[in-house]
Amino acid sequence: MIGTLLLSVLIIAIAVALLCVKVIVRKNGRFSSQHVHDNPALRKLGIHCVIDQDREERGKNRNLKK
Repeated sequence: MIGTLLLSVLIIAIAVALLCVKVIVRKNGRFSSQHVHDNPALRKLGIHCVIDQDREERGKNRNLKK
């Protein structure tokens, strides 16, 4: 039981360390943004964040009611 727990903690620690390599090794390293609006390829395709799309649709509906 203890052996399984220690092995699991070790695997998680290795995974976290590997995810942080870029941040740790580079001088000003940081994780890249995972937001849709920060991705140029998605912006080029016209794909927005769901919150922005919702705001746009609500604005269209508001204009139709007037």
